Amino acid sequence: MDSHMIKDSYRQMVVDAGNTMVSLGLTVGTWGNISVRDVETGLIYIKPSGMPYCDITIDDIVVMNSKYEIVSGHRKPSIEFHFHIGIMNARKDVNAIIHTHPIFSSAFAVTRQDIPGISEDFVQIVGDKVINCEYSLPGTPELAINVVKGLGDRNAVMVPNHGTICVGADIPSALKICHVVEKSAQIYIYAKLIGDPQIISEPDMRAMQDFARNHYGQGK
Repeated sequence: MDSHMIKDSYRQMVVDAGNTMVSLGLTVGTWGNISVRDVETGLIYIKPSGMPYCDITIDDIVVMNSKYEIVSGHRKPSIEFHFHIGIMNARKDVNAIIHTHPIFSSAFAVTRQDIPGISEDFVQIVGDKVINCEYSLPGTPELAINVVKGLGDRNAVMVPNHGTICVGADIPSALKICHVVEKSAQIYIYAKLIGDPQIISEPDMRAMQDFARNHYGQGK
């Protein structure tokens, strides 16, 4: 592996995203993990295992390839590298993955309930719902298989009794998914306390997803 293929800018993305995740209350301590893929080289940059986010520097970031091999770095990668690489191998549109341990979506994960499509931003960029994948122990290849299957073509999936995984084309997109999933989980819980939450119809979901993909924003 040529050293020029390793980019500090991608290492820094992982460091910065980890600190952002902690500052937003999406995880605590050393839990959760982040990865980003360089589309030019196919290399995947991933958080080291068991290190507090505030202590991580670019020298701690581990670089791996699509064959689950370490190509650069002196640390052990996150124990969840199996599902990070598995998702990227299955989804060419995904170049960033953020695994959080948040409060509200985790409530759905421990009760093994779906988060339904109750808000427009949710159905536009996440999907019709967020489901729980099948349970497996953390850090196992079996969990990776279950995560990839549970994610499907959506942009988030919950791991029962564990946490939430959000994906995007880049780090900002994945962070946006994290925000929207957690906000929607919180809204749904609150809405059930005061009334009967109304789910957006499937035709309206499809219309909004088409709008978000093809018309929303500048230059579309």
